[in-house]
Amino acid sequence: MDYFVWDIEPIAISAGFLKVRWYGLMFASAFISSYMLMTWIYKREGKSTEDVDDLLWYMAISTIVGARLGHCLFYAPSYYFEHPLKIFAIWEGGLASHGALLGIVVGLYLFQSRVKESFMWFLDRISVVCAIGGSFIRIGNFFNSEIVGVPTTVPWAIIFKKIDLLPRHPVQLYEAVSYALIFIVLLQMYRTMQDRIRPGVIFASYLVMIFTARFFIEFVKTRQANYGHESWLSTGQLLSIPLILAGLCFIVYPIFKKRTLI
Repeated sequence: MDYFVWDIEPIAISAGFLKVRWYGLMFASAFISSYMLMTWIYKREGKSTEDVDDLLWYMAISTIVGARLGHCLFYAPSYYFEHPLKIFAIWEGGLASHGALLGIVVGLYLFQSRVKESFMWFLDRISVVCAIGGSFIRIGNFFNSEIVGVPTTVPWAIIFKKIDLLPRHPVQLYEAVSYALIFIVLLQMYRTMQDRIRPGVIFASYLVMIFTARFFIEFVKTRQANYGHESWLSTGQLLSIPLILAGLCFIVYPIFKKRTLI
């Protein structure tokens, strides 16, 4: 069987000393789309868009810092404790989506403290933004031929020539498509249900959908040797479980509590 061979160079633009990677372009696209979407949300709700510029900086810094610290603490803590300066070597790669989420929550909390909107108001709306941003970033991983899947013989398998000549699951595209679909669902929830559901439900739904998708996709994702452990679940799956449960509890508990009181 002939498989699609992926062998694109990770450098998108090269002009002298200037080298722009596809991953960098996708990362920038994530923030640009997030900025445009939040601007639309602010306008839709009749709010001043002046705060969106400041919010973007809070989100950009907290995302990068959280993703980097998450990678260092969740995946290879012993290495970074022995080489603490390597924590700052972000150009060597290593960003964790779970850490990015925690960073975003902290950044939102700090930003919310200086404006009048509630924390849950921000969480619900940023959830929509984060879903489409995550899709762009996974496309960047695809361009980099990183975070590849396990070998397979499915017809849509891809050979990442920079890795080896084995056909593999294109897990980056699985996640990118999943996040894009989740974005559509969350956007529809925001547009049609925001006045009829409790604050925080959209964020809780984001947690459940994003990390459930992540949990199952991890089964066909290659584990890097440096991150190995004895569990049959990957690090990404172990980190996803509490977030899924937290989202479910937030959605279901008030319903259960109300029924028990009747």
